[in-house]
Amino acid sequence: MKGRISKIGSYAISSSIKDHHQQPCISCTTFNILAPIYKRLSPKDQSIRESDNRAYWMGRNHRIIDWLLYERSSIICLQEFWVGNEELVSLYEKRLGDAGYLCYKLGRTNNRGDGLLTAVHKDYFRVVNSRDLLFNDCGDRVAQLLHVELVPPYSQYESHQQVLIVNTHLLFPHDSTLSIVRLQQVYKILQYVESYQKEVDLSPMPIMLCGDWNGSKRGHVYKFLRSQGFVSSYDTAHRYTDSDAHKWVSHRNHRGNICAVDFIWLLNPNRYRKLLKTSWSEAVFGMFRYLLRRASQTAEDAFAFLKTDNDGDYITFMGFCETLRQLNLTGHCNGLTTKEIKDLWIQADIDGNGLVDYKEFQQRIWNQNWSEQRDIEDGEAKGSKEQTVGFSVKNAVLFPPEVEKGRWPENYSLSDHARLTVVFSPIRMPCSQLVS
Repeated sequence: MKGRISKIGSYAISSSIKDHHQQPCISCTTFNILAPIYKRLSPKDQSIRESDNRAYWMGRNHRIIDWLLYERSSIICLQEFWVGNEELVSLYEKRLGDAGYLCYKLGRTNNRGDGLLTAVHKDYFRVVNSRDLLFNDCGDRVAQLLHVELVPPYSQYESHQQVLIVNTHLLFPHDSTLSIVRLQQVYKILQYVESYQKEVDLSPMPIMLCGDWNGSKRGHVYKFLRSQGFVSSYDTAHRYTDSDAHKWVSHRNHRGNICAVDFIWLLNPNRYRKLLKTSWSEAVFGMFRYLLRRASQTAEDAFAFLKTDNDGDYITFMGFCETLRQLNLTGHCNGLTTKEIKDLWIQADIDGNGLVDYKEFQQRIWNQNWSEQRDIEDGEAKGSKEQTVGFSVKNAVLFPPEVEKGRWPENYSLSDHARLTVVFSPIRMPCSQLVS
């Protein structure tokens, strides 16, 4: 197995390993390492957890670190890191620290026991800043933001070539009411990144979003991130399209289902980007459409449903709110906030007259198509003279290798998630602007 990993590990390790154009590469690994407090040891007795047996969890985590150090990625993003156990925290900080990593940990709110660990290697990066984002929602989820600067020879294009790295673990959708929460969590992350960029007056730079997203390529979170110009690095490396939803998997959940939920998202400075609030509205309306179409409603049926008891040929704000409640998007603690509902209404009411007619309904709610994002070609970016540095995806590997074929190996015991590592190479590119 280590021979398989060395294909990517040795490729990304040292400054002497370069790509075809003699450019140094960096690598990033994301891995949900399954906290011992959640790992079940007996299918017959769900109460028996690995955290009750020190030899078990200590041995497994030593093996995890062995693999991480063998691969030696420039960036390591771990989820379900057992922050509540000082011995395990010390183990990771000692072994990763001795290998040249700077470690940043963050526990989930309300003392849930697990959290995140992000480590960056000093040979590759200088840490400019680090921020913690607490969602303060029903899942007690959190995110980490690291603002880093590449050091020579990896900063060959610019003396201050910088990157924003986010590590997170979104809520598992135990029931339908939680789907909107995961969308809200991603929205909060992107809002936070955007506000940080404005706060410190950052020039355009690459953004990497790493972690366990608890949702597949068919989900609303995936579509939301695509609408913001992000690409799935693994899919890019293997030339998979958005519709290739079953080519690979990365997780076998507690229900026994296998799915692809672990991603390293990349947003380059040359990507087409819609305004964040516009993308957010599209994402919620996408969920809205899905729920209505699942009930086999036509456009006319859906418009009539939104009108509620109104006799006119239009939708009122009250009718809009009532429909959101009936679709279970509001009316509970995990639902849309009052501000989010008003923002949605503003997007739907194109002419601002306080009503949404059938044409506006068709344009903004029913027939809104998710546009596949793509890199801006040179011809499309001619208007932009400003140059910056982004990343090209050189390679991407999932371990264990069976998951790359959509299968889950029964003899894999490191975690219930696969480890994803992506190799990037710096590349010059034009800047793009936000597009409304």
